[in-house]
Amino acid sequence: MMLRNALILLLTTLFCGMAAAQDVSVPTIDRSATGGAQTLSDIMARQKALKIDDTFRKDAIGNPDGGASTTEPLGVRGGQSDSEVWRAIRYNEAQAIASNTGFAADVLIQSSGIAWLKFRRGPLAEYGAWLLGGMLLLLAVFYLLRGRIRIDGAWSGRKILRFTSIERFGHWLIAGSFILLAITGLISLFGRMALIPLMGKDAFAAIAAISKLIHDSVAWAFMLGLVMLILLWTFQNLPNRHDLVWLAKGGGMFTKGVHPPARKFNAGQKLIFWGVVVFGLSISISGISLLIPFELPLFAKTFAFANATGIPQALGFGVLPEIMPPHQEMQLAQAWHAIIAFLFIAMILAHIYIGTLGMEGAFEAMGDGEVDEQWAREHHGLWMAEVEAQKRQPTSDATKE
Repeated sequence: MMLRNALILLLTTLFCGMAAAQDVSVPTIDRSATGGAQTLSDIMARQKALKIDDTFRKDAIGNPDGGASTTEPLGVRGGQSDSEVWRAIRYNEAQAIASNTGFAADVLIQSSGIAWLKFRRGPLAEYGAWLLGGMLLLLAVFYLLRGRIRIDGAWSGRKILRFTSIERFGHWLIAGSFILLAITGLISLFGRMALIPLMGKDAFAAIAAISKLIHDSVAWAFMLGLVMLILLWTFQNLPNRHDLVWLAKGGGMFTKGVHPPARKFNAGQKLIFWGVVVFGLSISISGISLLIPFELPLFAKTFAFANATGIPQALGFGVLPEIMPPHQEMQLAQAWHAIIAFLFIAMILAHIYIGTLGMEGAFEAMGDGEVDEQWAREHHGLWMAEVEAQKRQPTSDATKE
């Protein structure tokens, strides 16, 4: 329930963030002097992307069926003026026929795309950059203050198997594909702002095309790795009472000589695992929606469910739209995909730090699958005790004799 409400809140925040410029209301405008037509105040408000009551324009699309047939007297008389035709097109009320027969090809003007573009170039890129930069800075400060987390005892020289080959394959499949997806995704978002000034448009065009091909192809490997890890590790990552102790002591990461008990996965690793599962499934679903445009709309039904809970109204966002154009569905899916990606990358940066530079002996667990017994005893004492107990158990009746 808490996770569902959190997702609804995040979806609500996303929609309101994209439409923030349009959600700022202005006072009701008196149009009596203009006979109901738009005023200078309307034009200025629209230029500032403020939300206005545009029903006076949206409904003023004439009468398309009111024109006379060309075979009748005065057949040139139409039911719509040029202005009314363009208003009907803008509000998707025109019975347009497009030469392209693809889905949604008859949507000729889609105003919400402007809000999406501003959100993508503005808050999404800005806050995303701050998030990733802040995480890197936080890790650097932590390293300077804490240093590398080393074991307290002496290395035993005896190795113990921590992860099997299939576990390591699943891990590196999702890890390698994630790194490629993160790099190509960041190129897609920041390329125009950061790379074009450095290398020019032609060079960036080639890089962008290759990045898109890699991103779309490697996504399937990521999803395969995600399924593997869910099947392999879900049971071992279920919470237990030892996790509370581990969290209360900060996992021993902030204090030397502190080693809270943990099984094969400690509470920190479990948080990473479930973060990978939640973010991975969410980013995969939105990614599939983008790979097959207009075939998997996600937000209209989600907003309808959110409205039924009353959460958007309680937060002051009002009733979210339950009917939206197909292009807007894709724009929201892309924005959601990018937001989850930023959160995902920030989390994985911390995971990479702990697994490499941050903790001595941690990389070997996924490198060759074996760790030193002393390392295992200090960082995963309960798991080490279970392994030692299994070794002491007789393997057959013959061993008892």
